[in-house]
Amino acid sequence: MAANTPKATREERREAARLEAARLREQAAKREKRNRGILIGAVVLVIALIATAGFFIYQAAGRTLLSDFEGEVPAGSNLHGGIPIGAEGAGSPNEGAVEVDVYLDFLCPYCGQFEQVNGEDVAALAADGTATITYHPLANLDSASAGTMYSTRAANAFATVSAAEPAMALPFAEALFANQPAEGGPGLTDEEIVAIAVEAGVSQEVADSLAAGTYTDWVGVATQQSQRDGVSGTPTIHIDGQDWSGNWTEPGAFLAAVTDAA
Repeated sequence: MAANTPKATREERREAARLEAARLREQAAKREKRNRGILIGAVVLVIALIATAGFFIYQAAGRTLLSDFEGEVPAGSNLHGGIPIGAEGAGSPNEGAVEVDVYLDFLCPYCGQFEQVNGEDVAALAADGTATITYHPLANLDSASAGTMYSTRAANAFATVSAAEPAMALPFAEALFANQPAEGGPGLTDEEIVAIAVEAGVSQEVADSLAAGTYTDWVGVATQQSQRDGVSGTPTIHIDGQDWSGNWTEPGAFLAAVTDAA
């Protein structure tokens, strides 16, 4: 006959109860922590979904940094800081044509090379209706002009001419690049920019208004918008919304890419 199991003492029962209570508290704490983690994860996911939906709604609405800009805006410019140029000059796109966006800085030596190699083709494509050439004048290199903010001043001058005398937009841009100063120096003075404009065919009245800086703030916001649009350097060329990575230093390569798109 088996011996009877000794009956637990009062102290032993207390200790067992204490250990059981501790075990239950630990289980409850783990369960609470797990539930809290799930809740936080769900909240983060909801916030991310709302943010993503908001971004796409914002993009779908076509809103940019320039949507709420209250400063002076060049006539015919778009919400991405571009000035479209067609057969009728700046602000008049060629209907149904290939859309070419050129992001440039008038102090950028590579932009100067692009103009030297492709400037005539750019003008021809706009003039014959094959493409709408949208110039985005940026101020990325302000810091490389010895404190004179040459990139901003040149971009403002281009925007001013584009708005006031649309037919002179491309000739003036060509003249600015033909007289392009070197990076690191003070750039061209306002007086020199005025003289270049007049020599290119801009009226004296409009040329005299270039130093007023009418579109200086617009240039700054447009430059920020280009960065939001993924443009990290100049020159950057988009053909029908797609980044074109062809060799623009090869004469005819840019022209062929645009005509092929047409």
